[in-house]
Amino acid sequence: MYSFLPIILLFVLFFLNIPIAFALMGATVFFFGILGTGMDLDLIMQTFIRSAESFPMLAIPFFIMAGSIMNYSGISKRLMNMAEVLTGHLTGGLAHVNILLSVLMGGISGSANADAAMQCKVLVPEMEKRGYSRGFSAAITAASSIVSPIIPPGIVLIIYALLSNVSVTKMFIAGYVPGVIIAGALMFTVAIIAKKRNYKPSREKRATIGEVFTQFKKSVWALILPFVIILGMRIGIFTPTEAGAIAVVITILIGFFVYKELKISQFPTILKETVYGTSTVMFIIIAANVFGAYLSWERIPFLLTGLLLKFNTSPWSLLLFINIILLIVGMFIDGGAAMIILAPLLIPAALKMGIDPLHLGIVMVVNIMIGGVTPPFGSMMFLTCSLLDLKIQEFIKEIFPFVITLLIVLFVLTYIPGIVLFLPNLLN
Repeated sequence: MYSFLPIILLFVLFFLNIPIAFALMGATVFFFGILGTGMDLDLIMQTFIRSAESFPMLAIPFFIMAGSIMNYSGISKRLMNMAEVLTGHLTGGLAHVNILLSVLMGGISGSANADAAMQCKVLVPEMEKRGYSRGFSAAITAASSIVSPIIPPGIVLIIYALLSNVSVTKMFIAGYVPGVIIAGALMFTVAIIAKKRNYKPSREKRATIGEVFTQFKKSVWALILPFVIILGMRIGIFTPTEAGAIAVVITILIGFFVYKELKISQFPTILKETVYGTSTVMFIIIAANVFGAYLSWERIPFLLTGLLLKFNTSPWSLLLFINIILLIVGMFIDGGAAMIILAPLLIPAALKMGIDPLHLGIVMVVNIMIGGVTPPFGSMMFLTCSLLDLKIQEFIKEIFPFVITLLIVLFVLTYIPGIVLFLPNLLN
């Protein structure tokens, strides 16, 4: 029991609404400083500093900055116009646009919160004008935003790859098929709801081939960026970290010289958003690494692996147990933080059971992202409700069918690993 006191304290601090990074640091200092383990606290500070000295982690601020530039350079607007041309004629047209835009945004921003915030500002007001309820608009915005971290270059994918020591490129490639499947399942759910509520299409008729081609020409520079990133990493032109820097350069060039909407005066705001987003993520990562020093000291991963293997006699039962744990934790803790805390604990047991780490990574990401749209503390739930001045009760009522859909997809991805591993195996 003595060994698990910091974990108990950690969850107590979570429920007291202490910021995650400070809760992690507090639990670690309690263990090494108050319980008296013999380790000098200076070593904890060294771990804190050393954790930030990681070249692969530079990819995180670069992709955050690229996502911010998108919103000021006209890229997001072109992607939305392309999505409307392709899906606006369907029943519930703007809700389908919402989902497809998340797919297109995922190839550049990689952040669920960034995607949800952008769509709350840009697309939801238009949905309300067309007769969609605010609760439904918020629910589909939050639900579709989980696609963004799954389709490369998702920031959570990068974090998992670093924690599990798997190829970032392979992790990126593994995200494409699950991301598309989730988008398709959400669109199917929207079609059923829209038909019942008589939500009208945003276009009177299907776009002609000429209209699609015309809009494609306007949006092509925004659409090619994900392919440039993945292809460049695949053939070895640049590393994932360098890919982030290249994404920033390309979005700046597109904003200045192609769409001509990016202004020098906007850069202070872009840099401010980048610094804020990066500092939040990095502080959590560093604090989690410090907490990992306690886990290693007490051999918690080893003990947990033994416990999981004792009660789970097959990979399928272990995956079921992992899913239940992640769904519960994801309801209380932000996705990135949950990944950082739980991945080191769960990966050893999964590997001993022969579960592919790429498969496990996608299952974990999808699972944790579902937690982000569910009560009581889902981050995308709070974000959309606060930006749209919506009561949580209204959001919960509207999100329920989408959560059911996402859980069905999660079950399929969990027990048919070939869906996740198809593209990575094809490209080996």
